Amino acid sequence: MYQTTLKPLLDFFVAIIALILLSPLLVIVGVMLFLSNRGTPFFLQERPGKNGKIFKIIKFKTMTDQRDRNGILLPDYRRLTFIGKIVRKTSLDELPQLINVLKGDMSLVGPRPLLPEYLGLYSEEQQKRHDVKPGITGWAQVNGRNALSWEEKFNYDVEYVEKISPALDARIVVNTVEKVVKRHGVNANNYVTMEAFKGNAV
Repeated sequence: MYQTTLKPLLDFFVAIIALILLSPLLVIVGVMLFLSNRGTPFFLQERPGKNGKIFKIIKFKTMTDQRDRNGILLPDYRRLTFIGKIVRKTSLDELPQLINVLKGDMSLVGPRPLLPEYLGLYSEEQQKRHDVKPGITGWAQVNGRNALSWEEKFNYDVEYVEKISPALDARIVVNTVEKVVKRHGVNANNYVTMEAFKGNAV
């Protein structure tokens, strides 16, 4: 009942209210990133959703498209702009995903949607993370976010899928606010984003 009916309704109405209340902030951040990036303030990328169905995630673009002389993108830390760094540290880059929630691609709470190329690398147990819609925040995010290893992160994702409930979702939302305020786990060691998942060790 909760997962199939109540949770989608809560997602939809909370996303609408949040977008309305946050619209002035979204406009300001969007304009600042447009000027900083010298182009679009949004970043669209294909991600797998529930049952592995591909959708386009929407985020604020915190990095430029600068490339070296061979046309290869520069490392993340070289492309991250000053404004982008602030947006990322405050997790404001995640806010446009409220649109994905309205479209039904995502939920407010669930395993984070990763890259499509990871789909063939998961173990059978790890594949369970796709039994539910991906979320803007999740159980792994409030337990370490990018500071976790991939194995730890997937363990939390599967645990969420197996124990999903209104109480757990409420706990994750409250903890997310706390994590954002304290800026815990934004970067993984020296990486601006999490190091790529290369599959499970044999």
